[in-house]
Amino acid sequence: MRVCTTNKIFMSKRMDALRAKVDPNKVYGLDEAIKLVKETSGVKFDASVELHAALGIDIKKSDQLVRATIVMPHGTGKTKTIAAFVAPDKEKEAKEAGADFVYGEEDIKKIKDTGKIDFEVAVTTPDMMPKMAGIAKVLGPKGLMPNHKTETVSPNLKKMIGELKRGKITFKNDDGGNIHQLFGKVSFTENQLKENLTALLDALKKAKPPSAKGTYLKTLIICATMGPAIKLSAN
Repeated sequence: MRVCTTNKIFMSKRMDALRAKVDPNKVYGLDEAIKLVKETSGVKFDASVELHAALGIDIKKSDQLVRATIVMPHGTGKTKTIAAFVAPDKEKEAKEAGADFVYGEEDIKKIKDTGKIDFEVAVTTPDMMPKMAGIAKVLGPKGLMPNHKTETVSPNLKKMIGELKRGKITFKNDDGGNIHQLFGKVSFTENQLKENLTALLDALKKAKPPSAKGTYLKTLIICATMGPAIKLSAN
């Protein structure tokens, strides 16, 4: 017990020292913020680096919802398992494109009956969409139902799956009008994190609803897992 207590005290002091590097009242420029987020990761594993953005949108208005899809220049550092739901004549193409699982009509029936899934992203072709409707109640609540908005429905399996493997992401605002998005790992170089974050911010700015009034990017914060919040300039 004494060892555990000592470890906790040591970790607490270490985290306090890391937090002390960040001025909670300062808004940092991109370069300095990226440098700090790498320096203030206090965990032993390869921590994720995330952007948290408070948006000036009215979530009660359907025309002010924010959603966008981009391919991160350097990926996110996290590879998701992809399931391709295709007709028999497309199975070979899906496998060669890099799908982790290739499913057909029998698999759709099994998922409908059991409600069990073993993948993180689902893609399909337009001709399979009527059949996919049978598992919409299973995939929908998990945000996994393929649709054109998230670009997970396409006849071009090679392009669709290839982009997902390279770090394609879809982000959207939550119920509070905020965006929470992973954009890399602490092990990434400063330049890789900077380019990923720049691409993410550009996509976020382009996704601004025309009807949104006032300041759009109200607050931007980046941080590593369990690391201190670093305020980022929106300019």
